[in-house]
Amino acid sequence: MKKKFWFAALLVFALLLIDQCIKIYVKSNLEPGAPNPLLGNWFLIRYIENPGMAFGTTLGASGYAKIALSIFRLIAIGAIAVYIVREIKKGLKFPALIALSMVFAGATGNLIDSMFYDFIFPFDPCFPYNEMKGSGVIEKCQGIIPIEVRNHGFLYGNVVDMFHFQAYWPESMPWVGGKEVFPAIFNFADACITIGISLLILIHRKSIFSWSKKQESDNKA
Repeated sequence: MKKKFWFAALLVFALLLIDQCIKIYVKSNLEPGAPNPLLGNWFLIRYIENPGMAFGTTLGASGYAKIALSIFRLIAIGAIAVYIVREIKKGLKFPALIALSMVFAGATGNLIDSMFYDFIFPFDPCFPYNEMKGSGVIEKCQGIIPIEVRNHGFLYGNVVDMFHFQAYWPESMPWVGGKEVFPAIFNFADACITIGISLLILIHRKSIFSWSKKQESDNKA
Protein backbone atom coordinates (compact mmCIF):
# COMPACT_ATOMS: atom_id res chain seq x y z
CA MET A 1 0.00 0.00 0.00
CA LYS A 2 2.84 2.42 0.84
CA LYS A 3 4.36 1.69 -2.56
CA LYS A 4 1.19 2.92 -4.25
CA PHE A 5 1.07 6.07 -2.11
CA TRP A 6 4.66 6.91 -3.05
CA PHE A 7 4.01 6.08 -6.69
CA ALA A 8 0.99 8.41 -6.82
CA ALA A 9 2.84 11.18 -4.99
CA LEU A 10 5.87 10.99 -7.31
CA LEU A 11 3.71 10.85 -10.44
CA VAL A 12 1.70 13.89 -9.35
CA PHE A 13 4.89 15.77 -8.45
CA ALA A 14 6.48 14.95 -11.83
CA LEU A 15 3.40 16.03 -13.78
CA LEU A 16 3.08 19.26 -11.78
CA LEU A 17 6.77 20.01 -12.32
CA ILE A 18 6.44 19.54 -16.09
CA ASP A 19 3.27 21.64 -16.19
CA GLN A 20 4.71 24.52 -14.21
CA CYS A 21 8.07 24.52 -16.03
CA ILE A 22 6.27 24.78 -19.37
CA LYS A 23 3.97 27.55 -18.16
CA ILE A 24 6.69 29.63 -16.52
CA TYR A 25 8.93 29.30 -19.59
CA VAL A 26 6.09 30.28 -21.95
CA LYS A 27 4.96 33.20 -19.79
CA SER A 28 8.52 34.46 -19.34
CA ASN A 29 9.78 34.10 -22.91
CA LEU A 30 7.03 34.10 -25.54
CA GLU A 31 5.00 36.91 -27.06
CA PRO A 32 1.26 36.65 -26.41
CA GLY A 33 -0.67 35.20 -29.35
CA ALA A 34 2.34 34.67 -31.62
CA PRO A 35 2.47 31.23 -33.29
CA ASN A 36 5.60 29.19 -32.57
CA PRO A 37 5.76 25.95 -34.62
CA LEU A 38 6.45 22.90 -32.47
CA LEU A 39 5.71 20.07 -34.93
CA GLY A 40 5.47 21.61 -38.37
CA ASN A 41 2.60 24.01 -38.99
CA TRP A 42 -0.09 21.81 -37.46
CA PHE A 43 1.01 21.76 -33.80
CA LEU A 44 1.97 25.15 -32.39
CA ILE A 45 2.85 26.84 -29.14
CA ARG A 46 0.65 29.94 -28.97
CA TYR A 47 0.83 31.70 -25.61
CA ILE A 48 -2.51 32.90 -24.27
CA GLU A 49 -4.02 33.26 -20.81
CA ASN A 50 -7.54 32.32 -19.85
CA PRO A 51 -9.42 33.47 -16.74
CA GLY A 52 -11.77 30.51 -16.68
CA MET A 53 -11.84 26.75 -17.04
CA ALA A 54 -10.07 24.21 -19.22
CA PHE A 55 -9.70 24.84 -22.95
CA GLY A 56 -10.49 28.54 -22.64
CA THR A 57 -14.01 28.21 -21.23
CA THR A 58 -14.97 31.24 -19.12
CA LEU A 59 -17.69 32.11 -16.62
CA GLY A 60 -17.96 35.82 -17.35
CA ALA A 61 -16.21 38.91 -16.02
CA SER A 62 -17.47 38.84 -12.44
CA GLY A 63 -14.95 38.38 -9.66
CA TYR A 64 -17.51 36.19 -7.91
CA ALA A 65 -17.54 33.80 -10.87
CA LYS A 66 -13.76 33.45 -10.79
CA ILE A 67 -13.56 32.94 -7.03
CA ALA A 68 -16.43 30.42 -7.21
CA LEU A 69 -14.54 28.50 -9.90
CA SER A 70 -11.34 28.50 -7.84
CA ILE A 71 -13.18 27.32 -4.71
CA PHE A 72 -14.89 24.60 -6.75
CA ARG A 73 -11.45 23.49 -7.96
CA LEU A 74 -10.17 23.38 -4.38
CA ILE A 75 -13.12 21.25 -3.26
CA ALA A 76 -12.82 18.95 -6.30
CA ILE A 77 -9.08 18.49 -5.76
CA GLY A 78 -9.66 17.70 -2.09
CA ALA A 79 -12.37 15.20 -3.01
CA ILE A 80 -10.12 13.51 -5.58
CA ALA A 81 -7.28 13.27 -3.04
CA VAL A 82 -9.58 11.67 -0.45
CA TYR A 83 -10.94 9.28 -3.07
CA ILE A 84 -7.45 8.23 -4.20
CA VAL A 85 -6.34 7.53 -0.61
CA ARG A 86 -9.51 5.56 0.11
CA GLU A 87 -9.21 3.50 -3.08
CA ILE A 88 -5.52 2.75 -2.49
CA LYS A 89 -6.47 1.31 0.90
CA LYS A 90 -9.01 -0.87 -0.93
CA GLY A 91 -6.36 -2.17 -3.32
CA LEU A 92 -6.69 0.23 -6.27
CA LYS A 93 -4.89 -1.15 -9.32
CA PHE A 94 -2.07 0.78 -10.95
CA PRO A 95 -3.87 1.72 -14.23
CA ALA A 96 -6.68 3.40 -12.30
CA LEU A 97 -4.17 4.95 -9.89
CA ILE A 98 -2.27 6.47 -12.83
CA ALA A 99 -5.51 7.84 -14.31
CA LEU A 100 -6.70 9.38 -11.05
CA SER A 101 -3.25 10.83 -10.35
CA MET A 102 -3.26 12.49 -13.79
CA VAL A 103 -6.66 14.08 -13.15
CA PHE A 104 -5.51 15.26 -9.72
CA ALA A 105 -2.26 16.70 -11.08
CA GLY A 106 -4.02 18.47 -13.96
CA ALA A 107 -6.62 20.09 -11.73
CA THR A 108 -3.93 21.12 -9.23
CA GLY A 109 -1.68 22.52 -11.95
CA ASN A 110 -4.32 24.93 -13.19
CA LEU A 111 -5.24 25.90 -9.64
CA ILE A 112 -1.62 26.82 -8.92
CA ASP A 113 -1.80 29.41 -11.72
CA SER A 114 -4.88 30.99 -10.17
CA MET A 115 -3.43 30.94 -6.67
CA PHE A 116 0.10 32.22 -7.17
CA TYR A 117 0.84 33.68 -10.61
CA ASP A 118 -0.42 37.15 -9.71
CA PHE A 119 2.26 37.19 -7.00
CA ILE A 120 5.05 35.54 -9.00
CA PHE A 121 4.56 37.83 -12.01
CA PRO A 122 3.84 41.58 -11.79
CA PHE A 123 0.30 42.57 -12.75
CA ASP A 124 0.36 44.78 -15.86
CA PRO A 125 -2.91 46.57 -16.74
CA CYS A 126 -1.63 46.96 -20.32
CA PHE A 127 -1.18 43.20 -20.78
CA PRO A 128 -3.92 42.05 -23.23
CA TYR A 129 -5.08 39.07 -21.15
CA ASN A 130 -5.56 41.22 -18.07
CA GLU A 131 -8.20 43.34 -19.77
CA MET A 132 -11.69 42.28 -18.69
CA LYS A 133 -14.68 44.30 -19.81
CA GLY A 134 -17.52 44.19 -17.32
CA SER A 135 -15.34 43.47 -14.28
CA GLY A 136 -15.80 46.95 -12.77
CA VAL A 137 -12.10 47.10 -11.83
CA ILE A 138 -10.41 50.17 -13.34
CA GLU A 139 -6.65 50.65 -13.51
CA LYS A 140 -4.46 52.92 -15.65
CA CYS A 141 -2.40 51.50 -18.48
CA GLN A 142 1.04 53.17 -18.47
CA GLY A 143 -0.31 55.35 -15.68
CA ILE A 144 -2.46 57.31 -18.15
CA ILE A 145 -5.19 55.35 -19.93
CA PRO A 146 -8.04 54.01 -17.73
CA ILE A 147 -8.78 50.40 -18.60
CA GLU A 148 -11.13 47.78 -17.17
CA VAL A 149 -9.10 44.82 -15.94
CA ARG A 150 -9.77 41.48 -14.30
CA ASN A 151 -9.76 40.99 -10.55
CA HIS A 152 -6.31 39.92 -9.43
CA GLY A 153 -4.74 38.37 -6.38
CA PHE A 154 -5.01 35.03 -4.59
CA LEU A 155 -7.29 32.62 -6.54
CA TYR A 156 -7.90 35.25 -9.26
CA GLY A 157 -4.92 34.55 -11.54
CA ASN A 158 -5.22 33.58 -15.19
CA VAL A 159 -4.38 30.08 -16.36
CA VAL A 160 -1.55 29.91 -18.91
CA ASP A 161 -2.38 27.97 -22.10
CA MET A 162 -0.11 27.27 -25.06
CA PHE A 163 -0.74 24.15 -27.16
CA HIS A 164 -2.67 24.61 -30.39
CA PHE A 165 -3.55 22.02 -33.02
CA GLN A 166 -3.86 23.97 -36.26
CA ALA A 167 -5.65 21.41 -38.42
CA TYR A 168 -8.71 22.08 -40.58
CA TRP A 169 -11.56 19.98 -41.90
CA PRO A 170 -11.64 19.58 -45.70
CA GLU A 171 -13.70 22.26 -47.43
CA SER A 172 -15.88 19.58 -48.97
CA MET A 173 -17.21 18.40 -45.61
CA PRO A 174 -20.72 19.67 -44.75
CA TRP A 175 -21.18 21.99 -41.73
CA VAL A 176 -17.56 21.85 -40.58
CA GLY A 177 -15.73 22.33 -43.90
CA GLY A 178 -12.78 24.74 -43.56
CA LYS A 179 -13.15 25.01 -39.78
CA GLU A 180 -10.50 24.02 -37.24
CA VAL A 181 -10.71 20.44 -36.03
CA PHE A 182 -9.89 21.49 -32.46
CA PRO A 183 -9.79 25.29 -32.06
CA ALA A 184 -9.20 25.42 -28.31
CA ILE A 185 -5.75 26.24 -26.94
CA PHE A 186 -4.82 24.08 -23.96
CA ASN A 187 -1.98 23.32 -21.57
CA PHE A 188 -0.23 20.27 -20.16
CA ALA A 189 -2.57 20.19 -17.14
CA ASP A 190 -5.63 20.09 -19.43
CA ALA A 191 -4.04 17.21 -21.33
CA CYS A 192 -3.44 15.33 -18.06
CA ILE A 193 -7.10 15.72 -17.08
CA THR A 194 -8.33 14.60 -20.51
CA ILE A 195 -6.01 11.58 -20.70
CA GLY A 196 -6.79 10.62 -17.10
CA ILE A 197 -10.55 10.72 -17.64
CA SER A 198 -10.20 8.80 -20.93
CA LEU A 199 -8.18 6.11 -19.16
CA LEU A 200 -10.81 5.83 -16.43
CA ILE A 201 -13.52 5.38 -19.07
CA LEU A 202 -11.47 2.65 -20.77
CA ILE A 203 -10.77 0.93 -17.47
CA HIS A 204 -14.42 0.96 -16.45
CA ARG A 205 -15.95 0.50 -19.91
CA LYS A 206 -17.33 -2.95 -19.04
CA SER A 207 -19.06 -1.60 -15.96
CA ILE A 208 -20.47 1.33 -17.96
CA PHE A 209 -21.79 -0.91 -20.74
CA SER A 210 -23.26 -3.45 -18.32
CA TRP A 211 -24.97 -0.63 -16.40
CA SER A 212 -26.41 0.73 -19.67
CA LYS A 213 -27.72 -2.70 -20.67
CA LYS A 214 -29.25 -3.18 -17.21
CA GLN A 215 -30.99 0.19 -17.45
CA GLU A 216 -32.28 -0.71 -20.90
CA SER A 217 -33.65 -4.05 -19.72
CA ASP A 218 -35.24 -2.41 -16.65
CA ASN A 219 -36.95 0.15 -18.88
CA LYS A 220 -38.33 -2.58 -21.13
CA ALA A 221 -39.62 -4.48 -18.10
